[in-house]
Amino acid sequence: MLKFICSLILLTAAALADTQTDIEYAKVGETSLKLDLHRPQGENPPLIVYVHGGGWRAGSKEDVPIADLYDKGFAIASVDYRLSTQALFPAQVHDIKAAIRFLRAKAGLYHINASKIAIIGSSAGGHLAALVGVSNGNPELEGKVGEHLDQSSDVQVIVSFFGASNLETILSQSTPKGRDFRIPALKLLLGDTPNKKPELAKLASPVTHLDKNDPPLLLIHGDADPQMPPQQSQELAKDYESLGLPVTLVMLPGSLHGGAEFYDEERTAIVAKFLDKVLR
Repeated sequence: MLKFICSLILLTAAALADTQTDIEYAKVGETSLKLDLHRPQGENPPLIVYVHGGGWRAGSKEDVPIADLYDKGFAIASVDYRLSTQALFPAQVHDIKAAIRFLRAKAGLYHINASKIAIIGSSAGGHLAALVGVSNGNPELEGKVGEHLDQSSDVQVIVSFFGASNLETILSQSTPKGRDFRIPALKLLLGDTPNKKPELAKLASPVTHLDKNDPPLLLIHGDADPQMPPQQSQELAKDYESLGLPVTLVMLPGSLHGGAEFYDEERTAIVAKFLDKVLR
């Protein structure tokens, strides 16, 4: 945990001159949607869009546990999106896709390489990252948020840390503790439980959007996760494999839902190597 905290501090301290906070990427009514852009030294670094967790109902762009990837030469755009306390799904996906389009449109202004983009998320953010990554062109999920609808929201690589993949099976796979957390969160996200909102639950499930054009996927999950069933990552990996898509599943023995070990030196090296194959 100390290393995790220190990495966030180092990102803030080392990148002050190269960090721009509260960049408005879109506006929905009176709600301003913002991102923080952390850009390392060098010309046009490859871009990661990071999606924070928080059960879809909490969290913020200030939480950047993948901060060590900045030291590997990646620009990181940490994105806020409308939480489930503000708007029902699919507003969250509409917002993230709007952020990607904005970053592509403004790549020259911010001196980043947005021709190829990685999307990474943790927990609920991992679910949203995977969904964004496999749903390019779906009109129900593209939305019309932002001013850059002429730009693509496509991404070229996905990394999901302990995220959901199938909201139709998640509760049946959950422990009692997991259900206690997950049911209220799903009700806020969908407007009710998945069985009461089956069409929306299906739309919100990455596994239902897969095709042979989907980008490479890295999944990292603890096999003792009490909140997000590890079967969620296993299910998505299996479906990726069945289509012959490139996928890597890393299961951490004994690990729970998050923790410093997910973002330590070893895991950071795995993620960086995975991204390098596509982005560099």
